Amino acid sequence: MRYTLKEYQGDAVRDVLGNLTRARRLFHELGDTSQFALSATTGAGKTVMAAAAIEALFYGSDEHDFAPDPSAVVLWFSDDPSLNEQTRFRLMAASDRLNHSDLVVIEHPFSHAKLSPGKVYFLNTGKLTRSSLLTRGHDDDGGHLPGLEPSSTPDMQAYTIWDTLRNTIEDGTRTLYLVQDEAHRGFGTRASSEKPTIVRRLINGHAGVPPIPVVWGISATVKRFEDAMRSAEVSESRLALPKVVVDPVRVQESGLLKDTIALDIPAESGLFDTVLLTRATRKIIASTRAWAEYTATQDDGTTSSDPVVPLMVLQLPNRPDAAEVERALATVFETWTDLPADAVAHVLGEHRTERYGRFEVPYIAPERVQDATHVRVLLAKDAISTGWDCPRAEVLMSFRPAKDATHITQLLGRMVRTPLAMRIPGNDRLNTVECLLPHFNHKTATEVVEVLTGSLEDFPGAGGSGPRVLISPQEMTPNPTVAERVWEAFEELPSESVPRVGSKPVKRLTAFAQALTTDGLRPNAGKDAHAELHAVLDGCAARYRDKVEAAVREVWTVHGETITGQTGATTAYEKFAETADDRAIQAAFREAGRAFSPALAGTYVDHLAGPEDPETGEDGLRDAHVKVAALALVPEVVADLEREATNLTGRWFGDYRVAIKDLTDERQAVYNDIRAMSVEPQRMMLTRPRNSIVETKTQDAVGDEISLPTRTGHLLSDQDGNYPLGEHTSIELEVLTKEMGRPGALAWYRNPGRASQDSLGVAWQDGPKWRSLRPDFLFFTEQAGQIRVSIVDPHSHHLRDALPKLRGMAKFAAEYGDEFHRIESLTTVDGQTRVLDVKDPHVRAAILAADDAKALYLSNVAGNY
Repeated sequence: MRYTLKEYQGDAVRDVLGNLTRARRLFHELGDTSQFALSATTGAGKTVMAAAAIEALFYGSDEHDFAPDPSAVVLWFSDDPSLNEQTRFRLMAASDRLNHSDLVVIEHPFSHAKLSPGKVYFLNTGKLTRSSLLTRGHDDDGGHLPGLEPSSTPDMQAYTIWDTLRNTIEDGTRTLYLVQDEAHRGFGTRASSEKPTIVRRLINGHAGVPPIPVVWGISATVKRFEDAMRSAEVSESRLALPKVVVDPVRVQESGLLKDTIALDIPAESGLFDTVLLTRATRKIIASTRAWAEYTATQDDGTTSSDPVVPLMVLQLPNRPDAAEVERALATVFETWTDLPADAVAHVLGEHRTERYGRFEVPYIAPERVQDATHVRVLLAKDAISTGWDCPRAEVLMSFRPAKDATHITQLLGRMVRTPLAMRIPGNDRLNTVECLLPHFNHKTATEVVEVLTGSLEDFPGAGGSGPRVLISPQEMTPNPTVAERVWEAFEELPSESVPRVGSKPVKRLTAFAQALTTDGLRPNAGKDAHAELHAVLDGCAARYRDKVEAAVREVWTVHGETITGQTGATTAYEKFAETADDRAIQAAFREAGRAFSPALAGTYVDHLAGPEDPETGEDGLRDAHVKVAALALVPEVVADLEREATNLTGRWFGDYRVAIKDLTDERQAVYNDIRAMSVEPQRMMLTRPRNSIVETKTQDAVGDEISLPTRTGHLLSDQDGNYPLGEHTSIELEVLTKEMGRPGALAWYRNPGRASQDSLGVAWQDGPKWRSLRPDFLFFTEQAGQIRVSIVDPHSHHLRDALPKLRGMAKFAAEYGDEFHRIESLTTVDGQTRVLDVKDPHVRAAILAADDAKALYLSNVAGNY
C-alpha cells in the first residue's frame, strides 16, 4: 500500500479478510453463498480499506498475516459508471501493487469466457439492463417459445456478460467476490428504477446463471446495505457473516476529519446576504494566508510542500435568480481584489457555461474540483453526489433558507476531510470548516446542529461522534499574560499513545529505521537495525541449539499419512515421512517471514549464506533458508527477537527525540504513528497550541442568546485575556475557582477532549480495547521558583467507564508521577466533592483492587476536596 493505514482502517481490513476467507471456504467446501457489509461514515477512507483488502486478497499481506487467494476474482458493482471510474483511480492511488491492467472496466465489446483471477472488474447497473449490448442474446427467463430463439449477440461477442459470470462461478479454480458499492447512495444520489431487479438477478442468479458466491457490501451504514439487499429480494438462504462496522469515534480521533464546524449567523433580523458574503470572502482570504504561512513553517530545506489552496463554496437555491448571483459574485470580486477572473466555476446539473449578468461561469466535474486549484469559488445547489469529496473546501456560504437544513448539512458532508489527511497540531483554525447562513437565526441554526450531530446517517457527526459544531465561534490565541516558562513546562509534559493490538516489534523497528533514513537522521538505519537483529538471531541459535536443531529436522521432513481401505476389512492408517523439496522449504521460509518480517528473513539468509564458494559454486542458500525457517519455529527465538527490537526502538527514540521534534508536522505525525505501533502505551510529545476555536454564546431557558461566562489565566485567550467557560458543570467550576485561588497559581488549560498533539492523553483499557482519557484540567503553579503542573480531573463515578479510567490514571501516575505536582481525580458523592490522590501508592493500589468506583470514593483512601 502507498498509504499507511490508520489503526481503525487496519482493524477493519483484518476483519474483512477474515470474512473473505470464511466465505471462500463456505462456497468451495459446502457450496454455501454468503454476504457481509463494511460500514463506515463519510471520510473514513472506505476505498482505501477496500484497496488494502483487495491487494491482500491478490498478493497476500504480512501485516495482516494473510496468504494470497490465487482463485480470487473481484467484481465491483455500483449504480454509476463515473463513480466506478473514480473508484478505479482511487484504488490505483492507494495501492502500489494494483496497476492499470489489474483494474478492468467492462465495456462493449467484452467477449470473455471467464473473468480472470487477480483482477478487479468494474460493472454498473446500466450494463446489465435488457437493452445493453453486453446482455443482448441472453435469455433472461431461462426459456423461450418453441421455434423462437432469443435475440442474437452483437458481432464479435461470443459470450454475453451473463455467460461470462456463469462460467466464472462454475469454475472450481475461481472465487468470484462481488463488491456491492452502496457507500455513496445518499447526498442526493438516486438509484435506477431497474436496480433491485438487476441486483436480484446478479446476486441470486437466474436463467442458468448461479448465485454470486460472496457479496461484500460497502456502505455508509449497515442499514443501507441491508435495505438494498432487501429491496432486491436477495435469497434468505445466503449466510450473513459478521458485519464490519468502523467506530465513528475512532475515525474522528484519526485526524482525517476536521475537528470543528463553525456556523456564522446574523445576530438580528434583516437581509444580510451581502454582509455575510463579504465576511465569508474575508474568511477564505484569511484561510489562504494561514495555509501559506503554515506551509512556509513546514519547509525543512530538503522537501517543499505544496500549500493547501482553500476553496469557498457558494450554495444556491434550486431556482437561483441570475441577478442575485451576479450581485454575489460582484461582492466576492470587490472584496477579493486579486481573485483571477477564471477562478469561479460551478457543478450545477446543467453541464454548460452559465451566464449571470456580466459573469460567465464554466462547468467543472465534481471529481475534478479538488485538483483544479485555479478554482477558488465554486457554485453548487443541492448535495453533490457520486462520492465527491473536497478537503480543500474551507468555507461554505449558503443562500438556502432555514427549511433546507438537511441540504446544507449534506454539502458540508463533502467538506469535512482534512486537506493533508492529518490534524494540524495545535491549530484549530486549520482544522475548521466555516459555514455562513444568512437566512438562519440562532434558533433555526440549532436544526443544522441537530442534523450534523445526530440525525443524518451519512455524516461523520452522527451520534455526536464527529466534529464540534459551534454557532458563535471565536478564535483564542496564546495569552500574552502567560510567561514563556509556563509554555516550556507544558511542552515537557508526558502524554500517552493508545497501543495497537497485534503490532509486531520488528515491523515497528523497520518502519522507524526507514523514517530515520528518509529524514537523513540516520542514513543507514535499516542496515544498522538488521545488523543488530542478526546478532540477536546468532545468539539465539547458540542459546537454543538443541531446539533449533530439532526444528531444522522438522523443516527437512514432510509428514503424511496413507489410508488403506478394502471391502469387508478395517481401514488401515500408516504414517510416512519424506525429505522436503525446494518448494516445501520455500513454504517454510515464507512462514518465517511472517514471524520475523520478510525483509529481516531475507537479509539474515544472506548473512548466514555468505559469499559464493569459488570452487564448488555453492553459497549455502538452501541451508540458510532452512535455518531461518527453523529459528522461526522456536517460540523463545521469536520472543527474544521481538524484545530486542522493542528495546532498540526505544533507544533510538531517545537518541533522536530532539531531532524528530525539529521536523515538519507531517513527518512528526509519521513518528507518532510509529510510537503508537506498540502493545504498550508509549510516551508522546505535546505540541504547543497556536490557536483554538471555541463557543462564546449559548441560549437561556426562553431561547434568548447570552454570552458565556469567562475566566482569565487560560493559556489561550481573546485579546482581553479572557477564555469562555462553555458548558462547564458545577464541579468543574468549583475546581477552577479553588485551583486558581491557591498560592502560586499562574495559569490553567482546558485539556481538549479530542485526540490531538496539544491534548494530554492517558491510555486505559476498555476490556480488550485500548482507549484514551483526556483529563479535564492542567494547572500551573510556581513552587520554590519552579513551574509545577497538576492534573485535576473531575469525572462522574456512576459511568460504566469510571473505574477503568481510574486504573489507567493510576498506571500513568506510577510511570510519570514524578513529573507532576499533583494528579487527582474527583467526583461528587451525596453532595460532597471527593478526591483521590493518584500519586499516592496506597491510593493506586486501592484503585487497581477496587470493583466499584463509588465505594472507592467513599472509602478512607479518598478525602474531601
